Amino acid sequence: MHPCALSTVDLKRFRKHGYVVVRSLLEPAGIAPIRDQAIEELSRDPAPMELESEVGYPGAPASTEAPGGSTPRRLLDAYARDGALAEWARDPRPLRCLARILNSRCLLLSQAHHNCVMTKHPLHSSDTGWHQDVRYWSFSGRDLVNTWLALGPEFPANGGLRVIPGSHRWQVGSERLDTDLFLNPEHPDNKPAIETAVAVELDPGDVLFFHAALFHSATRNTTDELKLSVVFTYHSPGIDPRPGTKSAARPEVPMPNPDE
Repeated sequence: MHPCALSTVDLKRFRKHGYVVVRSLLEPAGIAPIRDQAIEELSRDPAPMELESEVGYPGAPASTEAPGGSTPRRLLDAYARDGALAEWARDPRPLRCLARILNSRCLLLSQAHHNCVMTKHPLHSSDTGWHQDVRYWSFSGRDLVNTWLALGPEFPANGGLRVIPGSHRWQVGSERLDTDLFLNPEHPDNKPAIETAVAVELDPGDVLFFHAALFHSATRNTTDELKLSVVFTYHSPGIDPRPGTKSAARPEVPMPNPDE
């Protein structure tokens, strides 16, 4: 049986705040092959990928023809790339934490959402506004959890995540959102909430577990170093992608029982 790094206090913190960080869940020797694979895939034909210029967020190149227009934002289909990336998705250490959070040892990985290496390049990264992942997804329930593995240090200056604690329990009306489903920072009900946001600073090997309904955001990378993070999304049986939607476009992958 593999030990679980998530304590009872951590679990209570997740329930209350919608996120928890498990420090040093992956040792340096385990980080290296994942980072090496990510950099190797980025250095050659990295398709499928999402470009910064395709999302049109603040700071992104205006088009693929503009300077930095071919800068990757996300290296997609991480699980299907196999190797160290897929091994991390199946690693019993995060799976045991997820089993406690979701109260299920039967875990499914979504290939339609996240399932990527998130990149923040020094010169051509962008700002991402306050959003909930589940607003863009189509499942029968909201209880999905993201795992965010830091492959290097993450902090505000290089585009590290910010979160609004407890926002996974909010009921937010459409009047508080803009046309892209981001929180409107000028709405009077949003300003005090955004002021409670905290920066999630991570060291290599730390893993952020956060509820897919948690509002989070990130700025562009203003440092000279590339930032890389591996992000997967999991849920338990009974939280099903709705047929005919993007969430059902790729099959869910059953994960091994982390206790075996």
